[in-house]
Amino acid sequence: MPKVALYNQTGSQVGEIELADAVFGVEPNESVLYDAVVMQQASRRQGTHAVKNRSEVRGGGRKPWRQKGTGRARQGSIRSPQWRGGGIVFGPTPRSYSFKLPKKVRRLAIKSALSSKVLDNDILVLENLVLDAPKTKEMVKVLSALSLDKKVLVVTSETDSAVELSARNIPGVTVVNANGVNVLDVLNHNKLVITKEAAEKVGEVLA
Repeated sequence: MPKVALYNQTGSQVGEIELADAVFGVEPNESVLYDAVVMQQASRRQGTHAVKNRSEVRGGGRKPWRQKGTGRARQGSIRSPQWRGGGIVFGPTPRSYSFKLPKKVRRLAIKSALSSKVLDNDILVLENLVLDAPKTKEMVKVLSALSLDKKVLVVTSETDSAVELSARNIPGVTVVNANGVNVLDVLNHNKLVITKEAAEKVGEVLA
């Protein structure tokens, strides 16, 4: 089982903690991580792009001129694509880009992401994270005590409005609960700060 240092809110090491080997100690699978990131990013696409085809543009009910005898090329409608203001051929239409990966693949992806943080020493486990009231200053104090000044993902065991509101205005800091941990967030932040209770909960759910 991987062992990491256990800190308190003031930045002092108070011991060590053993993390679940089946979740935090697997060999990261880069291929699965890539697929999981693509899946998440694809699911976030709105897919609202659209153009008008020849049935949706204005005009064109009548044949613009007779078929023969004018010396001009034959035309059936001013809605045709070759006309200015005509319909667009093969343009984008509203669609969903989302797709799903098998459950076992998704679980392996999040395990690989968490294990990569352990291997890179980019994970910090907190004994507890408690803020009396939503104050950005207090959250900044906690991060400073832990010497964190870059993109940080904070994982709590349950939804904590005080922690979430305190971190909301700090650039690069994201707060999620144990049930909301995902591959894209873990990889997109330089450091992972997780409470002891949240680490145990994630270990139990994904093991």
